[in-house]
Amino acid sequence: MELIHVDSKKCTKCGIWVNICPPRIIQMKENGPVLSNPTSCIACGHCVAICPNTAMDNNKTPLSDQLPLENSPVIDSNSAYQFIRSRRSIRCYKNQKIPRDLQLKLLDIARFAPTASNKQGISYIIIDDAEILQKTTQIVIEWMEENQSHWWSFPIHIRAYKELGIDGIMHSAPTLIVATAPKDFKNGRENTILSISYLELFASTLGLGSAWAGLFEMCAFSNYPPLLDLLKIPEHKSITGAVMVGYPKYSFKRLVDRNPLNVTILSSN
Repeated sequence: MELIHVDSKKCTKCGIWVNICPPRIIQMKENGPVLSNPTSCIACGHCVAICPNTAMDNNKTPLSDQLPLENSPVIDSNSAYQFIRSRRSIRCYKNQKIPRDLQLKLLDIARFAPTASNKQGISYIIIDDAEILQKTTQIVIEWMEENQSHWWSFPIHIRAYKELGIDGIMHSAPTLIVATAPKDFKNGRENTILSISYLELFASTLGLGSAWAGLFEMCAFSNYPPLLDLLKIPEHKSITGAVMVGYPKYSFKRLVDRNPLNVTILSSN
């Protein structure tokens, strides 16, 4: 079966496909585009998405599955700048569960994040059972007790949890989303970082807040058996990231500044 299909009546032989293809496997011949090495197609969908005349179709990324993009850019730069700056890491949550459809909507956008060679490869675990979340915190605390010399804040979190009942691990978030990837998958962590970044930005549009579960990750990345057993992580997979999600208990009123931009410019001008 041919990988690409070109409608010769619509094709103007503009050559955009040749320039846009990441593995550079499309060539423009006299009779139209041809593939030099079909097996190298990474299914990015660029060739179908870029064609101004809907002349190209690709079996791996069918035209019928692509949605028209009416305006580009979708939002203006000032709105985007304000939106991105307004995102904050949330560590105080309402005692309110997130509906399953919103959880899935949040993760659905994460799968559209860019990935190395379009390998994708990330799967997710949604944990919103209060008992499992509480047990997760307990296990991380136990791991910290065994490794108190590894990080300066471990004794602080242990004391706060045991003496004051303060959960500085999960921050009493109603949902924890854990990302996993096959152990032999080279770019699992990098792809996870990108996907969770998409998730975090999208979360605020759903009225949700989020924060990376850094202490949980430290425990998970050490392959601590009690944690892996609790979350039923398959033998062939590794945890590659985690994020807490919930309804923010408070709302921020101002945009916080950061350090001044530090940039070096190499230019002939």
